[in-house]
Amino acid sequence: MSRLETMLQHFEKEKDWSEPRIAEGIEKNRKTNVILEIVDESGAPVSGVKVRYNLKRHSFLHGTHLFMLDELETPEKNEAFKQYFLGIANHATLPFFWADLEPEPGKPRFEKGSPRIYRRPAIDLCMEFCEKHQITPRLHCLNYDQWTPVWVDPHNIPEIKRLLEKRFKEIAERYADKIPGIEVINETLLFQVENEIRHSTDFCWEDDLITWSFQTARKYFKHNELLINECTPFAWDVQRGIRSAYAQLIDASLRRGAEIDAIALQFHMFHRLENEERDSLPYFDPKRLFAVMDFYQKAFGLPLQVCEITLPCYSDSAEDEELQARLIENLYSIWFSHPAIEQILYWNILDGYAAFAPLGDMSAGENYYHSGLVRFDMTPKPGYIMLKELFEHRWHSEGVAVSDDRGLACFRGFKGDYEIVLEKNGHPIKTTCKTDENLKKLTLASERS
Repeated sequence: MSRLETMLQHFEKEKDWSEPRIAEGIEKNRKTNVILEIVDESGAPVSGVKVRYNLKRHSFLHGTHLFMLDELETPEKNEAFKQYFLGIANHATLPFFWADLEPEPGKPRFEKGSPRIYRRPAIDLCMEFCEKHQITPRLHCLNYDQWTPVWVDPHNIPEIKRLLEKRFKEIAERYADKIPGIEVINETLLFQVENEIRHSTDFCWEDDLITWSFQTARKYFKHNELLINECTPFAWDVQRGIRSAYAQLIDASLRRGAEIDAIALQFHMFHRLENEERDSLPYFDPKRLFAVMDFYQKAFGLPLQVCEITLPCYSDSAEDEELQARLIENLYSIWFSHPAIEQILYWNILDGYAAFAPLGDMSAGENYYHSGLVRFDMTPKPGYIMLKELFEHRWHSEGVAVSDDRGLACFRGFKGDYEIVLEKNGHPIKTTCKTDENLKKLTLASERS
């Protein structure tokens, strides 16, 4: 079999089982009945009004990280990156890595114009972009032990806690009312060997690492969604149910008082090409994917997030890029259909600008995987086009409804923000409306265009 046939074999084998579940899940979990009441200025119902509806923004969050904002070599490339980002995202992961956000003690790089660090744009620059384009930001990460600044004594745990609490407080005072999702802790089951890039501390081995982090975060992020994040092998290894490492970690943390609001599951296929069939193929089994999500939903009843997705091409060949697109189509459809999933986040949108590699070197670091959705020359891959197809066409609602004698116009559509145009006797009136699963009746504030 070709690489494409090999890596898609589980989707093909299980399609008679998975496709009905996906279709039913999307219909049930991502769409809603919208009822619009059309009234005149006196409040009386108006019949015969054409209601043209067009989904402009999904409620479901989907996107990628924003680490390359204004980080490219030319203004033209920077602008192209922004347009590519906006073409597939309403959600963004922002870089709060402690070592890079505060490379010098007491001098955090929040403001625009802060000293530049590659792949770590200043947070205020990212926030400005998100606010301008209605992008929901996500904080990554409050306590990521592997990215502790080198100026922190790795053996002085009381001092580490004091510095971390100071960091939590400063970030909350500045962003708690602007960033709804706060990743409190990341990759506690995966410890890295200390090197010149990553710097770990003795705190990572303490029993109260997770509980302390969540309890301290809640002191300052009182109304935010607090989440835990873990790397792929642990996140998707729940064949032993509650005895699996990540499940045990979450269960023990909850019992000890950690207020975990959501569970994040990484999906990095960081496997060498020669080992791909052995290491990556098991993750592309629809029954396994659904079983894992079903387990978390039943065991904890918390929302799930699929984050940090890496789907390698390994080359620029047409077949390899087509495989990436087909994987996106299958995986995103499964995740989008599941009731527990609340967001999906890809990782590196661009080839040639990934972590642990010189710019443009496609043989080093994460560049090796050719996992971007846009090539280094800033042309889109089939995977990018597939994401646009899913969220702009396949999972899109647009049409016309007509108000009845009660002034009610009804349609069923994907949850999100709609542009509405009312037309009666040739006079169009444009307005907007929002939907959610609990809202069955919308009041329109209309404005003649």
